[in-house]
Amino acid sequence: MPEDPVPQPAATPQLLRRVNALAVLGHIRSTDVATGTGLMARTGLTRASAIAVCEDLIRRGWIRELDSPRREGEGAGNPRKGRPARRFELNSRAGFVLGIDIGAATTTAAVADLRGTVVGRSSESFRAADIPPAERIGVVDRACLQALAAAGAAPGRILAAGAGIAAPVDRNGKVLASRHFWSLFDVGLRSAFRELHGWTVLLENDANLAVLGERWRGSGAGVDDLVVLLAGERLGAGVLESGRLLHGRGGAAGEMGYLDLVEGVGSSDGIAALARQWSPAGNGTPGGSPAGGSAGARQVFADAAAGDPAARAVLDRISERMARVIATISSFINPEQLVIGGAVAASAAALLPGITAALPRFTATPPRVTVSPLGDAIVSIGAIRHALDYVEANALELELSP
Repeated sequence: MPEDPVPQPAATPQLLRRVNALAVLGHIRSTDVATGTGLMARTGLTRASAIAVCEDLIRRGWIRELDSPRREGEGAGNPRKGRPARRFELNSRAGFVLGIDIGAATTTAAVADLRGTVVGRSSESFRAADIPPAERIGVVDRACLQALAAAGAAPGRILAAGAGIAAPVDRNGKVLASRHFWSLFDVGLRSAFRELHGWTVLLENDANLAVLGERWRGSGAGVDDLVVLLAGERLGAGVLESGRLLHGRGGAAGEMGYLDLVEGVGSSDGIAALARQWSPAGNGTPGGSPAGGSAGARQVFADAAAGDPAARAVLDRISERMARVIATISSFINPEQLVIGGAVAASAAALLPGITAALPRFTATPPRVTVSPLGDAIVSIGAIRHALDYVEANALELELSP
């Protein structure tokens, strides 16, 4: 016997007004200047309905009307024909969003307007990784307030804040704290910022935000099957499958601890850590000190670029190891593109030829491998995108502050 169909919500006038308003706002957001004609074409509304929605959005503060330089239908031979064209644009400073990248050593906060343009940024350091939750929250709050001051925006103008942490976060924003390092980030940030400022905080894993940022503003623009591999000190992946962000049951999709069991890999150490460990001054020991000369990861890449044979051998070794890592990801996720991201991305470009050449030895489905142009801003950019997604979906429920 066939199952009963799932009941659909009735198309009430209130629901239709909401749908129409979000459609109009979405089009205006996607273009510099919108006209009545353009809104009719994009939304299917009549001119009267489109203009009525725009007037409501103007009252709410989301958009503003521009002066019309000409009339619709006006031309050289017909200078006065047609009604005045009405033009609208997004009020990009009607409110702001925060993008926060919370690492073990530092936190960076970026303030962006409603088009995603960063207008203020600040970074603060933690005195140690294992500090009390209240102290960690205080440092993050200080970075946010300094970024707001740089942007000339009051805390009450923030409509949402995206925050990335180096720990798994489930779909409901709960931190998976089953490892000590992950537990350092389980500090109650969402409730603390709601009490301090009234902010809605959208907590996410940093690699998950990185893949959102890369698809929005990086080399993965428009790619629906995309992986971003944060590859600095330790490896972590953010995964989009058919445009959908993967979390897993507890938010641990993309965690790379399984690499301990992979032949030829053996750990989730990232490119910077491996460069230090394998450099001549690093003595091949895990966690070799970055201090001094060729022991630093950046120095290894610089020496290799200058033609130093030992440094080039280190890069060849890292390339093969990264090819094995990427092959494991490709074998069970099969992305179209994998992006190496984070602060190490600029240096990682030197590894691409070796990685690309080695990949077919380890997988029958090698992805296109690139490096991110976003550098160490990739997580905060993704956090901004995450916050904007929330604002765009809930615009009609949000109150704009003057």
